Amino acid sequence: MTEHAYYNQAIHGPYDTHSIGDHVLEEGGTIRGCTLAYATFGTLNAARDNAILVPTWYSGTTKIMEQVYIGAGRALDPAKYFIIAINQIGNGLSTSPHNTPFPGGGPNFPRVRIGDDVRAQHKLITEKFGIEKLALVVGGSMGAQQTYEWAVRYPDMVRRAAPIAGTAKNTPHDYLFAETLIEAITSDPAFKGGWYGSPLEVHQGLRRHAKMWAVMGWSTEFFQQDRIKALGFSSVDDFITNFMNGYFGVMEPNDLLCMAWKWQHGDVSRHTGGDLKAALGRIKAKTFVMPISTDMFFPPADCAAEQKLIPNSELRVLNTIDGHLGLFGTDAGYTEQVDKHLRELLASAA
Repeated sequence: MTEHAYYNQAIHGPYDTHSIGDHVLEEGGTIRGCTLAYATFGTLNAARDNAILVPTWYSGTTKIMEQVYIGAGRALDPAKYFIIAINQIGNGLSTSPHNTPFPGGGPNFPRVRIGDDVRAQHKLITEKFGIEKLALVVGGSMGAQQTYEWAVRYPDMVRRAAPIAGTAKNTPHDYLFAETLIEAITSDPAFKGGWYGSPLEVHQGLRRHAKMWAVMGWSTEFFQQDRIKALGFSSVDDFITNFMNGYFGVMEPNDLLCMAWKWQHGDVSRHTGGDLKAALGRIKAKTFVMPISTDMFFPPADCAAEQKLIPNSELRVLNTIDGHLGLFGTDAGYTEQVDKHLRELLASAA
């Protein structure tokens, strides 16, 4: 097992862990002793009906979910709700390629799908906490993919759903972009088919990966209006080196690749033989579909097309020039909009 200086309690804690045992995956593999890392905020009430689930996005952990979306006076207020933020499989804190011993770890780690995450999370929530209903499932990007999967797979359990900046079925364009992220890492000769000694050895691939995120993750307007200076960076090079590469450059390449493949293959229509309309028609949750106005990964038009297929749903566009990575909470106006819509959703009958 490879220990990693980045994925630890000091940086991402506090969090707890729960083993769900051997986890048989949709692609046929098995994660032995699958463990989920999670963080909770607030108190579960006697009726066990005030629980909110927050899954994580690509590269993200429960720490950024807490920092950007959870807190006193926020829509996700621990004084009112019991909030469970769960790290997806492969994100570095839950069972992942880098923390799985040989022979099952590293590049031998099995393929994981969004549905595998959701089934694992269901086990944690029901077995650990005895929760039978979720007041809300809300997540951004890959967290939105998991939100959709929850609402389709467990329609009687999810009362409300808020997928932010993500789609229920990945698009060909988004699949292609994720493929370029994968190639940015694997084309580094130091990657060695996933058998590198240290992530720092793959620094060229990780930097390419970070630059590609900068191109698509932020909008054209973000750069045109010099938002990088508002965030404290003197130039584009400074921003790429000290923000983008500073963020991604310390991460575990095999973990990123695990999540990228999963992101590429997100598709709730697997439940209905490829019929997306039928899959989304299963959703019983009151749903707010919340795209980001300048998102190049999941444009509002893609999200709106799916929203029209969901009963009892509304489209709530989040306006910001920060693009997909507005998810990081870099624009206070974005987080205010998220809170406004989530408060309304939580106040609605479901």
